[in-house]
Amino acid sequence: MDIKEIQTIDHDVLVVGAGGAGIRAAIECAQLGLNTGMISKSLLGKAHTVMAEGGAAAAMGNVDKRDNWKIHFRDTMRGGKFLNQWRMAELHAQQAPDRVRELEEWGAVFDRTPDGLINQRNFGGHRYPRLAHVGDRTGLEIIRTLQDFCIHKGIATHMECTGLDLLLDSGRVAGLVGYWRETGRFVIFRTKAVIFATGGGGRAWQVTSNSWEYTGDGLGMAYRAGAELMDLEFTQFHPTGMMWPPSVKGTLVTEGVRGEGGVLLNNKGERFMFKYIPQRFAAETADTIEEAERWVKGDKNARRPPELLTRDVVARAIKKEVEEGRGSPHGGAFLDIASRRPADFIKKKLPSMYHQFKELAEVDITKEPMEVGPTLHYFMGGIRVDADTQATTVPGLFACGECSAGMHGANRLGGNSLSDLLVFGKLAGIGARDYVKNVSQGKIDEGQATAVIRNATAPLNREEGPNPYTVQEDLQKTMQQLVGLIRSAAELQKALSEIERIKKDIEKVKAHAAPQYNPGWNAAIDLNNLIVTAQAVAMAALAREESRGGHTRIDFEGEREEGLTYNVILNKDPNGKMQLRKEPRQTPPKHLADIAYAKIEDLERQNG
Repeated sequence: MDIKEIQTIDHDVLVVGAGGAGIRAAIECAQLGLNTGMISKSLLGKAHTVMAEGGAAAAMGNVDKRDNWKIHFRDTMRGGKFLNQWRMAELHAQQAPDRVRELEEWGAVFDRTPDGLINQRNFGGHRYPRLAHVGDRTGLEIIRTLQDFCIHKGIATHMECTGLDLLLDSGRVAGLVGYWRETGRFVIFRTKAVIFATGGGGRAWQVTSNSWEYTGDGLGMAYRAGAELMDLEFTQFHPTGMMWPPSVKGTLVTEGVRGEGGVLLNNKGERFMFKYIPQRFAAETADTIEEAERWVKGDKNARRPPELLTRDVVARAIKKEVEEGRGSPHGGAFLDIASRRPADFIKKKLPSMYHQFKELAEVDITKEPMEVGPTLHYFMGGIRVDADTQATTVPGLFACGECSAGMHGANRLGGNSLSDLLVFGKLAGIGARDYVKNVSQGKIDEGQATAVIRNATAPLNREEGPNPYTVQEDLQKTMQQLVGLIRSAAELQKALSEIERIKKDIEKVKAHAAPQYNPGWNAAIDLNNLIVTAQAVAMAALAREESRGGHTRIDFEGEREEGLTYNVILNKDPNGKMQLRKEPRQTPPKHLADIAYAKIEDLERQNG
C-alpha cells in the first residue's frame, strides 16, 4: 500500500467530535490563531448535547441571589460522592457563569426572568434554581449558537468522517487516520495535537438515550494510543427514559419535567420517592408532602422535592418499585405533570416533551402521565486528563466533554454536562495552543498508517464470518443484563468472560459489499471501540467493591471509607492486554475541602 496516494490534510489542531465540547474547543483554537480542523462522525452538531434539554448549570444567582460558585462546587462534590477531581470541580463552578454569559453574547436566546435576566430552574442535586434554560431545548439552542459562531472562524469542518486511530511519533501525536463514511476512502490528518470530544459509549447497552454515534470512539482510540482511562465503573442511568413503545425505549425524558413540578407515581398512585430519601440528604430535601407542595407552588424557600434527588437515587428507587410489583405496565414508573400544572404552562415550558410523547407514544402529557424508567445516559468516567489543560497522558492528545474523566466523580448532577463542555472545551483549546506552539510537526509512520487501514478493511476482505450487527446485539445484551444498574461480582465476572468470547467474534466479523455507503462495515469498525469500552467498564466495576453514585453493587451495599482513597485507572500493558490499578487519591486542598464540607448557611452568607 502506497500511503502517498491517500488523501492527506494538514492542521495545527484536529478536534474529533462536533458536539458542544468539540465545537467550543475548535472555536477557542481558531480564536487563538491555530489552523483548526474538526471531524464529525455524523453531521455538524448532531450530538448528545442536544439531549441535554433541561439547562446549563451555572451559579449566576439570577433567581435566588444566595447562590454562588462555592455552593455550586459543594453540590457538585456531594453529588459526585466526593470522588470528583477537586480542581476540575472548582474550575467548573467558577467559570460556568462566564461561559453562559459568553453564549448569550454570541446569540443564545435564553428564557428570561421578569427582570430580564437569564432565567434559571431547579434540577436534581442543585441547592438553588441554577439551570439557565431555553424551555426544554437548551442543548439545541447551545449547539445552534456554537455552530453559527463557529462557521465564521475559518474552521475546516470535515463531516461524516470517522476517526480510526492516532498516529504517533516517538510517543507523541503526529496525526490521525480516518475514513469518509460516504465513499469509504481513507484520509490522513497531519497535526501537532488532537482534541477528543467524542462523547460516551452508551451503544454498548440495549436501553440507552445515546444515538448511533456513541460507540466509545475516543475511549478506544486513546486506549490503543497508550492513554489512561479512569473511573469507568461510574455509568449514569438517567431515571427517566421513555418506556413505551419499544421503538423509542430509552429515549430521554428531561429532568426538566420534574424541575417544573412533575412527580413520580407507582401503579398505586403513591408518590414513592419519599421512601427513598437518603438519611444524610434529609436535611436538604423535602421530608414532608407539605414541604414539597410549597416547592411546587413556587416558594423558593421550600426544600427540594424528593423527585429531584440525584439521578442514581431516583433510578434505583424506580427499579425497586418495579421489582416489588408496583411498576407501570411496561416496567417503569409514572411521571405526572398533568395534574400539577396547567396545559398552557406545560406546552410553554416543555414543548419538546409535549411533542415527543404526542408523536412517538400518542400520549398527551397535559392530560395523562408518562411511563418512564432508567436508561443508560452518560459516562462519568473516561479519558484521564489534567484539570487545567485537559491534556491526557499521551503528549499532544487532549480530551474534553463526556469522553474525559474527573469532573463529575461518581455521579453527575443534571445540567452540569452543558456547563462542563463549555468550560472544559475552552480550556482544552487553550491547552492545545500552549502545547502546539512549543512542538514541531511529527513524522507520519507509514507502517502505522498501513496497519490501521488494513485492520479497518479486514471485515471487507473475509469470505465469511459473523454479522457485525449480531455481534453488537450480543454485546449489548451482555452489558444490559450483567453490567446494568445493579451489579454483582458473579455477574461482572460472567460479563468479562462473555466479552472475551465476543472479542473473538469481532476478530472474524464479515461486512458484505464495497466500502461505499456500507453501514455494515461501519458497524464492524465501531465494534473495536465498543469492546474496549465494555471491558473497561466491567473491569472497573468488578474492582470497586462498594456502592457509590452511579455504581451499585448488590454484594457490597453502601459506600465504604476506602472507596474515597483511590481512582480506578486502566491502560494497555506492554503485551497489549488491559490492566487495572487503584491509584491513591491526593489529599484535597484545604480551601476546597472547607467549602465542600461547610454548612450551607455559612456559604449563603458569602458573596463567592
